[in-house]
Amino acid sequence: MRLLSNHSTISLLSVILVFCLNLSTIAQIEEPKQTVELIVLGIAQDAGFPQAACQKPCCKLAWKDPSIRRHVASLGLVDHATGQKWLFDCTPDFPQQLQLLHELSPDNPEHTESPILDGIFLTHAHIGHYSGLIHLGREVMGARQIKTYCMPRMQGFLSQNGPWSQLVKLENIKLMKLAGSDSIKLNSRIKVTPFLVPHRDEFSETVGFIIHGPNKSALFLPDIDKWSRWNQSIEKMIEAVDIAYLDGTFFENGEIPGRDMALIPHPFVSESIRRFSPLPATERKKIRFIHFNHTNPVLQAANAATRKINQAGMAIAKEKEIVKL
Repeated sequence: MRLLSNHSTISLLSVILVFCLNLSTIAQIEEPKQTVELIVLGIAQDAGFPQAACQKPCCKLAWKDPSIRRHVASLGLVDHATGQKWLFDCTPDFPQQLQLLHELSPDNPEHTESPILDGIFLTHAHIGHYSGLIHLGREVMGARQIKTYCMPRMQGFLSQNGPWSQLVKLENIKLMKLAGSDSIKLNSRIKVTPFLVPHRDEFSETVGFIIHGPNKSALFLPDIDKWSRWNQSIEKMIEAVDIAYLDGTFFENGEIPGRDMALIPHPFVSESIRRFSPLPATERKKIRFIHFNHTNPVLQAANAATRKINQAGMAIAKEKEIVKL
């Protein structure tokens, strides 16, 4: 057998290397077009961080340093194969979050006809979860029939109360009725399942969502009164998904001096840590706390609260965090 010369060997290796690099480049180009991604667009409670008029130590530094401010809790969902984008909750920070969603998941040139949003899922009628809808109206975007998925009481609330009713009348939004535990199929790769939870339901029901991608699923539950008041097992819900974004509004009781925190019930993060600690490490690793009140110490840099969460094998949600589904 004739041996290749050194020159021929080097040339052949070069060709193979270039071929492999091209395959790698193609894979990198093609892979984002096919993925389904969940993007954390905000982690704060309804009022954001810092909160209006708060000059206490918890917010004082955030007024001076924009880099440590945080948007209201919201998730974005993107299917790169189709160019579709959805929001989970439409917050007062909607303008910034919509911009962030498109910056973190730029439109594919192949999807030139894609709308700016393919739909919005609403959890309930507290201000941080729906009030951003106003930007879809004629004074701002003048949007056309943005699908807005909500439960029956929430649908009635939006239809019967201004200024939201004007969005319905002018067809800026198209209300899509949800029913507890009935899945909505968004396309061949994604479905969303709402589930009812106990909360302060003055104007609407409250739901969380399970977001099912082609390979993984995520739980989004930013608001609930207490785990013990729910007729479902949160542990079984965590077991059934790959990542769980859970209500972390307050870290512990007494966080708001002078207010009866029983009137604003949420599972304290400290309570959740104790409850979830018996879970296997693989289950605890799924948990990401979200929806932090401005008083929650996890919003501060280098804090003991975050260390306790991490030591328990759990984590806090981070803005711009991306999870592939």
